[in-house]
Amino acid sequence: MSVARSSVDVASTPRKSLLSIGQVLAKLTPEFPELSPSKLRFLEDRELIAPSRTPAGYRTYSSEDVERLRFVLTLQRDQYLPLKVIKAYLDDRDAGKNPSLPVANGLNGASMGDDQARYTKAEIIEAAKASAGLLEGAVTAGLIQPKKVYSGSDLVVLTSIVEASSFGLEPRHLRGMRLAVDREVGLISQAVNAANGPTRAMSPSELRDKGRELSGILTTLRSVLTHDALNRLES
Repeated sequence: MSVARSSVDVASTPRKSLLSIGQVLAKLTPEFPELSPSKLRFLEDRELIAPSRTPAGYRTYSSEDVERLRFVLTLQRDQYLPLKVIKAYLDDRDAGKNPSLPVANGLNGASMGDDQARYTKAEIIEAAKASAGLLEGAVTAGLIQPKKVYSGSDLVVLTSIVEASSFGLEPRHLRGMRLAVDREVGLISQAVNAANGPTRAMSPSELRDKGRELSGILTTLRSVLTHDALNRLES
């Protein structure tokens, strides 16, 4: 199904197979609690979905639309992918190509961290092959929040710190990365709100969606700038 298709004549599709926005939300919000009518419209604006319209102009969704939505929302939640990347994959698939499933920065879902996973302090130390001192250092440096139960994302952070330690970097050396991230998130939030204009307040989920989109752009920029800087070290 191509998302670029024009609105179809709903009379050509059995009425029982088409869902209203409310029915789509009822199907998907148990799995994606932050889904809202405004987010559905946002995804439509980004041309990720193209619901049909009734003669009165109301949006209606087919079962294929619902599965497409589930796919997009899953990639956003589990892979942290910008919508632009997801759209490029879907456009290729709609064109009959066989694109590779996109992953964030070349990482798979497991390495990005399963936020449904839960670890005790002893379990995360064992899984990351870390020491208790290294975990404490990560907490002190603000790289991991102190807590009784840790997430899959915490495991990714701690594992990365373990790997960085092989280069002689300690958590205290990496504190600047946390500060830089906090500054960048502030910049992203300010930019997204300014671009939205003063007339309409965004929902938290829409703010996060647009923030992730801009974050993907900045991540690419940072990667290229770092690559160029490293190349200059060789000259």
